[in-house]
Amino acid sequence: MSRAWPALDLRFRPSVPDLAAVQGIVTAALDDFNPTGIEEREGSWTVGFRTADDRDRAARALLLVTGGEAVATTPTEIDDRNWAARIQAELGPVRVGSLIITPPWQASSLQPSPSITVIQIQPSMGFGTGHHATTRLCLLALQATTLRGRSVLDLGTGSGVLAIAAALLGASPVTAFDDDPDAIASARENLALNGVAGLVRLEQADFRLTISLRSDLVVANLTGGTLTRHAAEVARSVVPGGRLVLSGFTAGEEPGVLDAFAPPAAIIARDTEDGWSAVVLRAPLA
Repeated sequence: MSRAWPALDLRFRPSVPDLAAVQGIVTAALDDFNPTGIEEREGSWTVGFRTADDRDRAARALLLVTGGEAVATTPTEIDDRNWAARIQAELGPVRVGSLIITPPWQASSLQPSPSITVIQIQPSMGFGTGHHATTRLCLLALQATTLRGRSVLDLGTGSGVLAIAAALLGASPVTAFDDDPDAIASARENLALNGVAGLVRLEQADFRLTISLRSDLVVANLTGGTLTRHAAEVARSVVPGGRLVLSGFTAGEEPGVLDAFAPPAAIIARDTEDGWSAVVLRAPLA
C-alpha cells in the first residue's frame, strides 16, 4: 500500500517583481516545518510534508511572511507511488565527484570502476534521492575528507544516501539516526540495494534527546532552524578535533548557523550551490 503525503501546492503570482527573492523567503519559512520534498515547476511548487499539521502550520507561516500577495497556497495530498512513477521518467543519474547517485532502474546502464562508485537510491516523496543541492554539497565534503577507518555519524539520514556514501568511502563504523520510521525503512531498503546493510547501523531516535555517540565526523544535512536551535547537541556528537559537515540551509541562513557553531568550532571549508550552503567545521581540541 502506498502512502499519501500531505502537501502544499504553491503558485507564485506572475506580478511578483523579484521572484528569486520571494522564493528564498518561502524556502526559509518552509525549513521549520519538516518539508520532505519539493517538486518545482515553472511558476509553482508542490511541497510534501510528513504530517498534515506541519503542512497547515507551514501554510499559515507563508501567509504571514508573504502577506498572501506573492504566493497562493492550496493544501493537497500526493500519492507516493504515483509521485515515484511520475518522476521515473525525469530522474537520471547524477555525478558528484567520484560518486554517481542513480535510481535503481538506471543502474544497469552504469559501469562502476576503480575511480567511480555507483550508489542506488529508491525515490520516495519523503526522502532525498541525491539530486538536491544540499545532498550534493555534503557528498563533496565527504569526499574531501579521509574517511577510511574513521567513525561517521549521519544525523537525520532520510534515504541513507550520505551514510551509504560514507561506508563506501571506507568509514567505519557508520551510524545513521532518524526519528521517522518511514525514513528508517527507506534507508534500510537503500542499504540493501548497495550491499552495505552490514556496514551501517540504523537508529530510529531523535538525536537531540538520545544521542550519546561521539564520532570522528558528523554530517547533519538538516535545516537552518534545526541546526541553529540544536547546535549544542550536534557539536557534542563529534570528538575533539573532529569534523562537522553541516548543510540543509540557504546562503541567507548561513551566518546564523555559523554564529551558533563558530567559535569555538573553526571553519575549514564552505561551498554553495543554487542558493544553498554547506560548511565544514573543525571541533575544538578540548
